[in-house]
Amino acid sequence: MALWAGAAMAVEPIRIGAVLSVTGPASLLGDPEAKVLKMYSDQLNKEGGVLGRKIDLIVYDDEGKADKTTTLIKRLIESDNVNLIIGPTLTGNTMAAIPLAERAEVPMISIAGGGVIVDPVKKWIFKTPHTDKMATEKVFLDMKKRGITSIALIYGNDGYGKSASTATKELAPLHGMTIVADETYFASDADMTPQLTKIKNTPGVQAIFNLGFGQSAAVVTKNAKQLNMGLPYYESHGVNSKNFIQLAGIDATEGVRLPASAVLVAEALPSDDPQKAVTMKFKSETEAAFKTEVSTYGGHAYDALQIALTAILRAGSVDRHKIRDEIEKTSGYVGTSGIVNMSAKDHLGLNLNSLKLLEIRNGQWTLVQ
Repeated sequence: MALWAGAAMAVEPIRIGAVLSVTGPASLLGDPEAKVLKMYSDQLNKEGGVLGRKIDLIVYDDEGKADKTTTLIKRLIESDNVNLIIGPTLTGNTMAAIPLAERAEVPMISIAGGGVIVDPVKKWIFKTPHTDKMATEKVFLDMKKRGITSIALIYGNDGYGKSASTATKELAPLHGMTIVADETYFASDADMTPQLTKIKNTPGVQAIFNLGFGQSAAVVTKNAKQLNMGLPYYESHGVNSKNFIQLAGIDATEGVRLPASAVLVAEALPSDDPQKAVTMKFKSETEAAFKTEVSTYGGHAYDALQIALTAILRAGSVDRHKIRDEIEKTSGYVGTSGIVNMSAKDHLGLNLNSLKLLEIRNGQWTLVQ
């Protein structure tokens, strides 16, 4: 980062806008995202900024509400005149924001999980987390190894849940999976026992796959333990936070498997893994700063910021069109989620190998070999 340090800052700043779910049901995601963006922006400004320009970071909290997201995105574009946007946190909120960013021709790097964000490719829209489709593929590959072919699906009635469930249903027959139970829930639901009871009473279920995030995913996991389901239990990549384990409880999360970024198991990576140094550095810096365990979601925000600033550096400009073009040319960026190689046909740039499969044991992340 020190390589980007400029000299004087008399020129206009680099205006980076972010709309994140800092509070509300997705605060487990949005809060660390906001903290990471501020921490590294402040650090860069102390070192001289980028291209001799100070980073003016403008963060708004949409509280997880899509209607508020659109209002805040408009404010960033029309009033704050930002050069680019990072976020939103959630898939549904991102989808609501996309038409505004595209119409105004402002590059936006989403940090939400839904594959619909970049599939099909949209000229001004990029993202850093692995897609829900990739997460499901990782889970299905593990299920096949364990002889599981008949599953129960449960997911949130929200943007991410809808995107992830659609992807999962499309992939199921390709991987020899049969979905024999299909249940949904709302983020506001305090008890998912009725849905899980239906699953428990469904013949032939070999495993449960929950496509959720934040507090609601923890409730599903806790309720499944209370019902003594006795089945292999999988989560998608929307619960990659120690707060999930704390909310659901160590007993309830024991044995839960899920796909996740390498940053959660940085110490377990081989010494010759290109991500080892990056993930260890991010982990040590953020844990020291925030006094909490490393966050995958903070990592998504970090990657978005680094990709954006590197694009600005290459462009030598804060012109939105030039920034967009350089983001699309991102190649060989080693981040917390993997090695990113974007193109005109791929606005994510990650492959399935960059996604790890973890199992929770005694409240800790362990790498499934």
